[in-house]
Amino acid sequence: MGITSALVLYAVCWFMTFLIVIPIRIQTQGDLGEIVPGTHAGSPEVHNLKKKAWITTGIAAVLWAILAFIIIFEIITVRDIDSWMFNRMG
Repeated sequence: MGITSALVLYAVCWFMTFLIVIPIRIQTQGDLGEIVPGTHAGSPEVHNLKKKAWITTGIAAVLWAILAFIIIFEIITVRDIDSWMFNRMG
Protein backbone atom coordinates (compact mmCIF):
# COMPACT_ATOMS: atom_id res chain seq x y z
CA MET A 1 0.00 0.00 0.00
CA GLY A 2 1.43 3.35 -1.03
CA ILE A 3 1.37 6.60 0.93
CA THR A 4 -1.48 8.05 -1.10
CA SER A 5 -3.68 4.98 -0.71
CA ALA A 6 -2.93 4.92 3.04
CA LEU A 7 -4.00 8.56 3.35
CA VAL A 8 -7.17 7.94 1.34
CA LEU A 9 -7.99 4.90 3.47
CA TYR A 10 -7.53 6.98 6.65
CA ALA A 11 -9.68 9.82 5.25
CA VAL A 12 -12.49 7.40 4.38
CA CYS A 13 -12.30 5.80 7.84
CA TRP A 14 -12.26 9.24 9.50
CA PHE A 15 -15.26 10.65 7.65
CA MET A 16 -17.36 7.50 7.98
CA THR A 17 -16.61 7.37 11.71
CA PHE A 18 -17.34 11.10 12.07
CA LEU A 19 -20.75 10.69 10.46
CA ILE A 20 -21.52 7.97 13.01
CA VAL A 21 -20.20 9.94 16.00
CA ILE A 22 -21.89 13.30 15.22
CA PRO A 23 -25.43 12.43 16.43
CA ILE A 24 -24.25 10.82 19.69
CA ARG A 25 -25.28 12.85 22.79
CA ILE A 26 -26.40 15.86 20.76
CA GLN A 27 -28.73 18.35 22.46
CA THR A 28 -31.26 19.99 20.18
CA GLN A 29 -33.10 23.26 20.63
CA GLY A 30 -36.29 21.28 21.18
CA ASP A 31 -34.66 19.25 23.96
CA LEU A 32 -33.58 22.41 25.77
CA GLY A 33 -36.84 24.26 25.11
CA GLU A 34 -35.06 27.28 23.61
CA ILE A 35 -36.20 27.30 19.98
CA VAL A 36 -34.88 30.28 18.01
CA PRO A 37 -37.58 31.72 15.72
CA GLY A 38 -37.04 30.64 12.12
CA THR A 39 -35.12 27.46 13.00
CA HIS A 40 -36.18 23.84 13.33
CA ALA A 41 -36.68 22.35 16.79
CA GLY A 42 -34.21 19.60 15.83
CA SER A 43 -31.38 22.07 15.22
CA PRO A 44 -28.39 21.35 17.45
CA GLU A 45 -27.78 23.67 20.38
CA VAL A 46 -24.89 21.83 22.06
CA HIS A 47 -22.90 19.68 19.62
CA ASN A 48 -19.32 19.42 21.00
CA LEU A 49 -17.81 19.03 17.52
CA LYS A 50 -14.21 19.55 18.66
CA LYS A 51 -14.45 16.73 21.22
CA LYS A 52 -16.19 14.49 18.68
CA ALA A 53 -13.48 15.21 16.10
CA TRP A 54 -10.80 14.07 18.55
CA ILE A 55 -12.77 10.93 19.43
CA THR A 56 -13.22 10.26 15.72
CA THR A 57 -9.48 10.67 15.12
CA GLY A 58 -8.68 8.00 17.71
CA ILE A 59 -11.29 5.54 16.50
CA ALA A 60 -10.31 6.08 12.85
CA ALA A 61 -6.64 5.49 13.70
CA VAL A 62 -7.48 2.11 15.24
CA LEU A 63 -9.72 1.14 12.31
CA TRP A 64 -7.06 2.29 9.84
CA ALA A 65 -4.39 0.19 11.58
CA ILE A 66 -6.59 -2.91 11.41
CA LEU A 67 -7.48 -2.37 7.74
CA ALA A 68 -3.88 -1.52 6.78
CA PHE A 69 -2.68 -4.72 8.49
CA ILE A 70 -5.25 -6.77 6.54
CA ILE A 71 -4.27 -5.12 3.25
CA ILE A 72 -0.47 -5.17 3.72
CA PHE A 73 -0.28 -8.79 4.85
CA GLU A 74 -2.90 -9.86 2.28
CA ILE A 75 -5.12 -11.61 4.80
CA ILE A 76 -8.09 -10.85 2.54
CA THR A 77 -7.39 -10.02 -1.10
CA VAL A 78 -9.51 -8.84 -4.02
CA ARG A 79 -9.35 -12.36 -5.46
CA ASP A 80 -10.79 -13.76 -2.22
CA ILE A 81 -13.71 -11.37 -2.36
CA ASP A 82 -14.24 -12.18 -6.04
CA SER A 83 -14.24 -15.92 -5.44
CA TRP A 84 -16.80 -15.55 -2.63
CA MET A 85 -19.20 -13.33 -4.57
CA PHE A 86 -18.70 -13.21 -8.36
CA ASN A 87 -16.07 -15.73 -9.50
CA ARG A 88 -15.06 -13.56 -12.48
CA MET A 89 -11.27 -13.57 -12.01
CA GLY A 90 -10.86 -17.29 -12.30
